[in-house]
Amino acid sequence: MSNEMKCLWTPSEDFIANANITEYRKWLKSTRGLSFHDYDALWQWSVDELETFWESIWEYFEITSHTPYTRILSSMEMPGAKWFEGSTLNYAEHVFKGYSDAYPAIIFKSEKHPMTEISWGELKNQVAKVAAYLKSIGVEPGDRIVSYMPNIPQTIIAFLAVSSIGAVWSSCSPDFGTNSVVDRFKQISPKVMFAVDGYNYGGKLFDRTGEVAHMESEMPSLEKVIFLPYANEQAQPEQIKNAIFWQDAIDNDATDIPFAAVPFDHPLWTVYSSGTTGIPKAITHGHGGALIEHLKFQTLHSNNKPGDRFFWFSTTGWVMWNIAMSSLLTGTTAVIYDGNPAYPNIDAMWQYAEESKMTTFGTSAAFLIACMKEGVKPNKFYLENLKCLGSTGPPLPPEGFDWVYDSIKNDIWLTSVSGGTDIVGGFVGGCPILPVYSGEIQCRLLGSDVHAFDEEGRSVINEVGEMVIKKPMPSMPIYFWNDENNKRYRESYFDTYAGYWRHGDWMKISDIGTVQILGRSDSTLNRSGIRIGTSEVYRAVDKVEAVADSLIVSLELPGGEYYMPLFVTIRDGGELTDAIVNEIRSTIRADFSPRHVPDEIIRIDAVPYTMSGKKMETPIKKILLGAPVDKAANKDAMQNGDAIDFFVDFAKNVQEKYFS
Repeated sequence: MSNEMKCLWTPSEDFIANANITEYRKWLKSTRGLSFHDYDALWQWSVDELETFWESIWEYFEITSHTPYTRILSSMEMPGAKWFEGSTLNYAEHVFKGYSDAYPAIIFKSEKHPMTEISWGELKNQVAKVAAYLKSIGVEPGDRIVSYMPNIPQTIIAFLAVSSIGAVWSSCSPDFGTNSVVDRFKQISPKVMFAVDGYNYGGKLFDRTGEVAHMESEMPSLEKVIFLPYANEQAQPEQIKNAIFWQDAIDNDATDIPFAAVPFDHPLWTVYSSGTTGIPKAITHGHGGALIEHLKFQTLHSNNKPGDRFFWFSTTGWVMWNIAMSSLLTGTTAVIYDGNPAYPNIDAMWQYAEESKMTTFGTSAAFLIACMKEGVKPNKFYLENLKCLGSTGPPLPPEGFDWVYDSIKNDIWLTSVSGGTDIVGGFVGGCPILPVYSGEIQCRLLGSDVHAFDEEGRSVINEVGEMVIKKPMPSMPIYFWNDENNKRYRESYFDTYAGYWRHGDWMKISDIGTVQILGRSDSTLNRSGIRIGTSEVYRAVDKVEAVADSLIVSLELPGGEYYMPLFVTIRDGGELTDAIVNEIRSTIRADFSPRHVPDEIIRIDAVPYTMSGKKMETPIKKILLGAPVDKAANKDAMQNGDAIDFFVDFAKNVQEKYFS
């Protein structure tokens, strides 16, 4: 297989010599007497000698612990493995540990605001003031603090303040509808909420003060809303009962940050699953696990260091926000943007790359494909500082790789990353000392014991299989919030292979260690790399009186795009009119977000159900992707076997239109 691969980039000798991972290998040799002839050997050691590897990461990065750990790993049991027991530390403390005043901490731009820089001193001062205010109103370690703010400096400031005092952070982007946000935040009973008045997207202002007031009324645990007039600087929180202006909250004399020393597995943040099977799962990660994973990822795999400028386009409702923000741990400047990345035109982000002197430009594969199809030529901008292009979300197809090297830079290091919300990091991704092959992710990441399992549960090479992780990682969730006896946690990852984590992706590992991710193996919807739960769409569609029932799927198409059709039955056997279609679209958009709106709405006679009353999303998806009906579904195991016939016929149209 390796002989057929097209090599697009090979690191130069200087690039390899100056890579952070090269320094780490030198350190291993000088301190441990360990020498590895190539990356694959280093990776193999990192998973074979798991405790020794993570201990080396702890020592190499000189992690500050206020008490010593008593052991590295309690057991290999998943879930249940405990890391670095006895240690006490703080994620935010390490953000302010290795920076240089010679470089800005944050570079920010939005549709409305010109590019500005925030120094490390200013960042530290603002964090101190927010932390002081939170403590003054009684926020204690373990209290939950939520954010309904976009990707702006104040959101980073708020997160660092919350984590510095040991409170638990959680965030949703303000383009989420109120129901979607309440479904998430209400689970964790937040004490305080940071919120903006609105946001700008695509040249339009979206006022969210009414939504904030509604969320406050739906969450009785909320004691205070810290309100930031952002879209409209004159905005007033008149509808919000317990509001204080951001500026008033930080009007204090605090200059020092009171870092709370918390246990390794003390909750840092709660992020959320897509909500496919109901209310989104509240996935909680610990301070220590996120810290040690992000230090490894940002330094060894992303090759960031002081003086670099790291950008990854994201909203605050996507886990890439957490990962992008973690670049601060390396002293790197975090470059952030709020708004539509294609406004006022699709060149906007490439112009920002030139203006901000980005060294890493990260985005979704879908954005890169859109640029390719529009004929964008980023190389018309001055991108001399740009060393790395990152891609995540859906897999980037080979033609996307070719476009990057033809139209951006022929000497750029292209890294694709796959992992996600579950581990707030990556399982597979980039390595600065390895070549880049078209359509391939460079490697399995250090400490990630990733395998492709066939149907018999055997690890396979050069064959498609289920992505499985055989050994624990520090950044795996410490628990799901309000999940008694880890029931949902176990069902999410450990029901298929006892003791092994099944991630839900199809993958292929080559004989030279590169990886292909071939899409989700479950029924989660996907929009430009953003996971969307089917249940969220159903909850909105159910409000449309004319609709009796519905089913939605998302199909991965050639070229990294997606087709997301919604199938509906109409009450009393009626017709699907334009008015009903418009009502469905507007309801979904209002309740959740524009990303939830389907590409096409199609009338059917009946939604297929299993005997246990579950909508047959995954079998329908398989049929539409071309699988034989007898391989995708068993009519005898259905409540209404004839309902599947429509989809068999419809699949012919899908195959002809998108796959022929």
